[in-house]
Amino acid sequence: MRKGSHMVIAAAPGQDGPQIDRPAPLVNLVQPPLSLSRATLLLTRPRAASERFAAMLRDWPALGGLPVLIAPVMEIVRLPAPQDVLEDAGGVVFTSVNAVEALGLPGAGRPAWCVGPATAQAARAAGFTVRLVARDAEELVATMIGAPEAGRLVHVGGRHRRGRVAERLTAAGWCCDPVCVYDQVPRPIGIAAQTLLGGRDPVLVPVFSPRSAALFPGHGSAPLHLAAISAAAAEAWAGPPPADVRIAPEPDANGVARALGALINPACSP
Repeated sequence: MRKGSHMVIAAAPGQDGPQIDRPAPLVNLVQPPLSLSRATLLLTRPRAASERFAAMLRDWPALGGLPVLIAPVMEIVRLPAPQDVLEDAGGVVFTSVNAVEALGLPGAGRPAWCVGPATAQAARAAGFTVRLVARDAEELVATMIGAPEAGRLVHVGGRHRRGRVAERLTAAGWCCDPVCVYDQVPRPIGIAAQTLLGGRDPVLVPVFSPRSAALFPGHGSAPLHLAAISAAAAEAWAGPPPADVRIAPEPDANGVARALGALINPACSP
């Protein structure tokens, strides 16, 4: 988040799973319910992912009737990967669905350590045996460093990464090599989105990654209300100072939808 911007961050409720030490959450300030009479939902993920999220929201109270504008700020471009990239790998680390899809190779039962349920589902569908489903990269690393195993892992991911996952796992006793299989290429947000952002009506913006947050246009007059998948995504925001920010209680699509509901009305729940 750029200096001088104003953020209101919601406390994230606890979840079952490995207990990881986390900073104490900030207390959310009380906000009046957001008027939906002129609000628009702006989706900036790559088009296929935005369409899936928009379809999911149709069944959510208070969200399904919102007008939606899809305006990707980046495109996922598959990069060539050696066909033998998994040949001597004892397991794979996946931190996004894009990595599983871009790899495009059968898992053949190899163990996989994954971030997020959607990534784990994609890994299973590709033939991997999922050993761990972490909420985020920090939890994945914190869990794995407690039980290093022999053998080589590969962290399959994109060109733009955060968290130094492979390096930190290697330092903790794993042998983990980073492998790049896709790029997150910036794209112009489009005339329709520029017009929307230059208006005065409220705009709801789900933020699914630090990369998409950093690519958001820096100018606009519309009041922006952000639903960020994580604190890291909120901190990477490069757009105009938002009127309100909520952090998803879980770092996945359902969590972002819940954060959107809280933006509309603090009492709103799925």
